[in-house]
Amino acid sequence: MIQTSPKSSIFTPVLISGCVILMLGFAIRASFGVFQIPIAAEFNWPRAEFSMAIAIQNLAWGVGQPIFGAIAERFGDRRAIIAGAILYALGLVLSSFAVTPGQMQLLEILVGFGIAGTGFGVILAIVGRAAKPENRSLALGIATAAGSAGQVFGAPAAQIMLQYYHWQTVFIIFAVVILCALFALPFLRSPSMATKAELDESLGTVLKRAFKDPSFTMIFVGFFSCGYQLGFITAHFPAFITEKCGAIDPTGLLADLGISTTSILGAIAISVIGLANIVGSIMSGWLGKRYTKKYLLSGIYVARTVASALFILLPITPASVLIFSLVMGSLWLATVPLTSGLVAHIYGLRYMGTLYGVVFFSHQLGSFLGVWLGGKLYDMTGGYDTVWWIGVGVGAFSALVHLPIREKPLLAQPA
Repeated sequence: MIQTSPKSSIFTPVLISGCVILMLGFAIRASFGVFQIPIAAEFNWPRAEFSMAIAIQNLAWGVGQPIFGAIAERFGDRRAIIAGAILYALGLVLSSFAVTPGQMQLLEILVGFGIAGTGFGVILAIVGRAAKPENRSLALGIATAAGSAGQVFGAPAAQIMLQYYHWQTVFIIFAVVILCALFALPFLRSPSMATKAELDESLGTVLKRAFKDPSFTMIFVGFFSCGYQLGFITAHFPAFITEKCGAIDPTGLLADLGISTTSILGAIAISVIGLANIVGSIMSGWLGKRYTKKYLLSGIYVARTVASALFILLPITPASVLIFSLVMGSLWLATVPLTSGLVAHIYGLRYMGTLYGVVFFSHQLGSFLGVWLGGKLYDMTGGYDTVWWIGVGVGAFSALVHLPIREKPLLAQPA
């Protein structure tokens, strides 16, 4: 076990400002599933069309992540974040004027790149470099939890605003919000914590070493199922609950709390997932500095697989929705501090942003498939059962593929 020095402060200005940026960015991103039904209803689009837009957004996020990681390492973290926020806002504003599926899908590329520039790949690398070795895993967990904090209020806020404003107006409001994240930049100063040997190496050398390492391949492949499950649930769970969940008792507790319809419950479920994940991500980071990360990751995927299988097999009621949301939420982004910490531990801190970005591309490939298949199979079959069971299968696969990872640094380094 690693002993934490009492003089080592976790809550630094770097961590706090990074949390603010992640929270605002993910509040917007997590709300897109709420727009699934209003946009499809206005333009009479098949469910697959807006699903494809969200899927393309996720894929662009994955493609952009290593690019923005490299930009941050070459030209500076803050320039990468500014570029990301501008693309994010521009994509949202232009998307509000889209009237055809093709326009919406094309413009979501801008949103996806914007998420990449303001998301985990860039921010976690900054937080990881700024944190002391004994605090790094927990700091990554806290930063990850900040993304979930955004998810707590993002989807409900979008649902509330849609009761008063057209969806186009809500997109523009969100564009202003993401630009406000730039006010946190002056506090985002990260000293280099890389070793001299890492600083002397080129990006090409480090990438070549990682690509030749079977453990990197296993991390890459294993992260796919995380993206698949998260992408599908974020994009389709509100609609799934709206259509499949049993009726809410008008005299029950949920109705007393203002949750009177399954559509409201769908938005609340995303919020509950985010709320539970605040605890799950922090706990994951705390455990990651004490126990073997690959075994923790394998356990998370086993738990997700069991929870998903039980949820779809049992009757879907308001109570089961909330229980599932709590369980899945506690496991939601718990993989992120462990996966990013594993990359830093094995391959070093100098190019952590780029290397994690490459791994995250696999996550977003899974996310693309989960979102797109959700809409495609819904239109073909009238339901989500098939795509749900695919998620159960890939989760079980990821639980197995993490076990052979060699969790040792390739270079002698304090990571």
